[in-house]
Amino acid sequence: MSKLTVMDHPLIIHKVSMLRDKNTGAKEFRELVNEISVLMAYEATRDLSMEETEIETPIAKMTTKILSGKKLAIVPILRAGLGMVDGLLSLIPVAKVGHIGLYRDPETLQPVEYYCKLPSDIAEREIILVDPMLATGGSAEAAIEFLKERGAANIRFMCLIASRKGIEVLQKAHPDVDIYAGAVDEVLNDHAYIVPGLGDAGDRLFGTK
Repeated sequence: MSKLTVMDHPLIIHKVSMLRDKNTGAKEFRELVNEISVLMAYEATRDLSMEETEIETPIAKMTTKILSGKKLAIVPILRAGLGMVDGLLSLIPVAKVGHIGLYRDPETLQPVEYYCKLPSDIAEREIILVDPMLATGGSAEAAIEFLKERGAANIRFMCLIASRKGIEVLQKAHPDVDIYAGAVDEVLNDHAYIVPGLGDAGDRLFGTK
């Protein structure tokens, strides 16, 4: 079973609360998504592999540790996942960025792929898949399947808010993918929106309806 990490840092809890508020406008919403993504990235990258190296400070030589050179990729699920990319890149500027475009069929509620563009060496990279919401779990499940079909083997999923159902679906379908969530809500409504959630993350990020 994959590991579930729910963030309990006061700054993340505070900013997620502001994110949920219906009176938070698009500009502030984007800024909050970026800030939360930065804070969450510390936890989501906690177990990156490291190696020893020798450097020389102004005082003396020393042995220290750096990232092992394992390549990283950030893959947002379009379009709302785009809001989380800049925050991650501010910490990991050398990461490559892929994109997976999915939409949910309004009748079947199943994800449909319309775009997939990934780094050519995606199979060699540690991947952070990002989407603000994990609702039914269908989009994340499908996106991970697309990544695996292209050879990816080291994937972690990061979202701002997850539903219990989405977590269960993802853990069952991909028990090898760890999940990092800013908050967990218990319920989905009849339209498969998380309750209380924060509404449509894409619309709120980009000011659309």
